[in-house]
Amino acid sequence: MTSKLEMARAALARAEAAAASGSGLGSSAGGTPRVAAGVATSSDGAGRAARGSAGGTSGGEDAEPDQDAVARNIVLRQLAMAPRGRAQLEDKLRARACPPEVAGRVLDRFTELGLIDDEAYAQTLVRSRRQTKGLARRALAHELRRTGVSDDIAQQSLASIEADDEADQARRLVDKRLRSLHGLDASVQTRRLAGMLARKGYGSSLAYRVIREALADSPEHRRD
Repeated sequence: MTSKLEMARAALARAEAAAASGSGLGSSAGGTPRVAAGVATSSDGAGRAARGSAGGTSGGEDAEPDQDAVARNIVLRQLAMAPRGRAQLEDKLRARACPPEVAGRVLDRFTELGLIDDEAYAQTLVRSRRQTKGLARRALAHELRRTGVSDDIAQQSLASIEADDEADQARRLVDKRLRSLHGLDASVQTRRLAGMLARKGYGSSLAYRVIREALADSPEHRRD
């Protein structure tokens, strides 16, 4: 957790430095280059910045905390734990009573620097849920909506999933589950397999076709 957080801070520091030296995006309104409060350009500086933003500014114990720095640290911690979409980060900042204008400003900056990228997040989520849970397009679309990904980005991230891919994935799921249902009546196996596929977002037509094929190929049900 700590190492991931330091990596996230370092990524933000590098992006800020590159923006300041390249496009000028890291400059203040008066043209003076600045680095975001709460983030330093070295690992030691990052640690000092994190401690400062957690407890307030360096003006003393009674100083008001830098709201932007606090928001940045919240976002950094969230990104260090797992990939996040912008909507999820907005929800987290709202839950921590971050003023909307501060949240918007900080999230805009992270997006500008490429540290928040809903398209990359959606692709990662789709790939992960397919590999670990075997979810179908319908369930994946629900997951994307639940995390606040826009419909346009969701459609783009799901566009590469072909019907044949879904059928092959459903068959792998059925074959794996069928091994644990050995000895049960075929109707019971069918019902449980269909329920499993439905929960993962597969349509009934595809589900029953795959189940029929799997049962027909199973030595348990194969007719001599």
